[in-house]
Amino acid sequence: MRVPIRRGNAVRQKDVRYLLTAVWLGLLSSAAMAQTEGAPALDGAALFKQQCSACHTLNAADPPRQGPTLAGVYGRKAGTVPGYKYSAGFQKTDVVWDETHLDAYLTNPQSVIPGSMMPYKQSKAPVRKAIIAFLKEQH
Repeated sequence: MRVPIRRGNAVRQKDVRYLLTAVWLGLLSSAAMAQTEGAPALDGAALFKQQCSACHTLNAADPPRQGPTLAGVYGRKAGTVPGYKYSAGFQKTDVVWDETHLDAYLTNPQSVIPGSMMPYKQSKAPVRKAIIAFLKEQH
């Protein structure tokens, strides 16, 4: 059904355009919110296995791999796993692994611990958050 709009009623045409734009923006916003809210939670254990386990283990009794064991890493002072040879940056740091430090370290290890040998960098915040939550659970 077409609603006739008179030529002399320019205000009404403008109002209709604004209304349609507002509805369109509202639909876009709702779709974006639904994608964010409905997105499945990332599996920290699976991400750890895929992205970390080649170099790290979660068993404190295991010998170090390329990197130290991450068993009990949350709340531990960086560079303190017995038997692992740390870089000078780790030996000098006072960092204690918490969410903030782990997030920054996984984003860019060298910015947190200069001289860190870890090549892994994760630019996606949801991935970092899931891995950190998983590591925190292992404490």
